[in-house]
Amino acid sequence: MNLNQIDWAKSELLPVIVQDSTTSEVLMMAYMNREALELSLSTRIAHYFSRSKQRLWKKGETSGHLQNIERFLLDCDNDTLLIMVRQEGVACHTGRKSCFFTDIESGETISVPQIDTTAAYGIIDELYHTILTRKDADPETSWTAKLLSKGDNAILKKVVEEAGEFSFAIKDNDEDEIIYECADLVYHVLVALGHKNISPDRIKQELARRFGTSGIAEKNARIK
Repeated sequence: MNLNQIDWAKSELLPVIVQDSTTSEVLMMAYMNREALELSLSTRIAHYFSRSKQRLWKKGETSGHLQNIERFLLDCDNDTLLIMVRQEGVACHTGRKSCFFTDIESGETISVPQIDTTAAYGIIDELYHTILTRKDADPETSWTAKLLSKGDNAILKKVVEEAGEFSFAIKDNDEDEIIYECADLVYHVLVALGHKNISPDRIKQELARRFGTSGIAEKNARIK
């Protein structure tokens, strides 16, 4: 593929439709920047640019659910890509084969998870994605939806409240309470992150950036 054939002037991110090469089922939609496309072409394994994580992302890097690319097809406007893949495992982080499983007119879920992805992605990522789904849920039936619907002040009030309870548990040296209150605090921090659409992966990236750097040096760098 001649990468200059792609109309990068419209956007640095190329929309990519992913289709099962055997069944022709549409599995997902993602984005590639130039680097992700180059890697996908050279390795024949799908790489994307994650807008939520703000980084290059190899599909299946955590779950092992790789996408082996058999064909690249560019649309007539040179600004959208279709890739035909052999999907290992499932495409969706929910454990479903395809990311498209909700009928928008009826609201009906038309497929069920085939794989429990909690172990693959980790409970933090699973919880974060569950929180995101609660944005459109009924506040009368979901505490998370109710909290999200109230906005910044209510969400941050709970973060401060849970941070205080966690601090008191530490002060009291009560191990069970420390664990319980820390879980509450992490949940409410994830709600705040979800409210702002900031993936916890970006927090991990920031921690990784700081790793091996003196805390004093890091603080001094921020002051400058």
